[in-house]
Amino acid sequence: MTLTVDIPLIRLADGNSWSILMMRSGTTVVATLLIWLVWRSFSRNVPPLIPGRIGLVVALLYALSSITFTIAVFHTSTANLVFILAFNSMFAALLSWIFLKERPKPVTLVTMAVMLVGVLIIVGDSLGAGNFFGDMLALTSAFLIASAITITRASGRDMGFAALIAVILPFAVSTFLVSQVGYRVEAPWWIIFNGAVIMPIAFFCLANGPKYISGPEVAMFYLLETVLAPVWVWMIFSEVPSTQSLIGGAILIVALITHSLWQLHQGRKRRPAQTIRHPV
Repeated sequence: MTLTVDIPLIRLADGNSWSILMMRSGTTVVATLLIWLVWRSFSRNVPPLIPGRIGLVVALLYALSSITFTIAVFHTSTANLVFILAFNSMFAALLSWIFLKERPKPVTLVTMAVMLVGVLIIVGDSLGAGNFFGDMLALTSAFLIASAITITRASGRDMGFAALIAVILPFAVSTFLVSQVGYRVEAPWWIIFNGAVIMPIAFFCLANGPKYISGPEVAMFYLLETVLAPVWVWMIFSEVPSTQSLIGGAILIVALITHSLWQLHQGRKRRPAQTIRHPV
């Protein structure tokens, strides 16, 4: 829910992509370090900033996804961006199948195929609208996030701070590029609030999710952003999604909701059977 306001805040800041990325990542790093230091002063059980080599890999994936996501905001519509990002749940299912041997059920494979149709409809519309580059960045971001979620699930480690400290790389890259192309952010308070409050809450929660539930289930929570972010942008900026984008997005959302309801139904069917087998 917190992450759904990310894109509207980026748009409200009204700046170029590298300046926005520099401020967003810079404030996130500062906020993360302050939170970690305060937490450590009260408790010795604070999670590490980077939990070993596996933490470095996860941090790198989140860092790259932050770069591709922020640039995509400026090269495609909000609806296209969040609809395509919803595809990360299917990437997560595929990666879990390949690397964690968590074989998807047939209904998951069918859902993946349906969602692929939805993404192709959105991308096909973008070929004529000039959004193809932004859509490819969004698809790359979805794959990177799914990869980070899968590795976190496999490691079982606490990656909450790794996902946040990862923005040091985007900060360094964007700072260099801002020095070359110039700085422009018309309303910096929006992006400072985004980086200092929204990002730490959202990514700490999302990065810790795979400790408790499967990677595909964590990724499916991005559906909230898929549904709500275009609504906020529509209300604030009057940016109306194209017909094909809405059709493709509707296919993605219906496929994900159907899959989630099926999983819930299967879970309820299994509980009575477990109670019978294990009466204690």
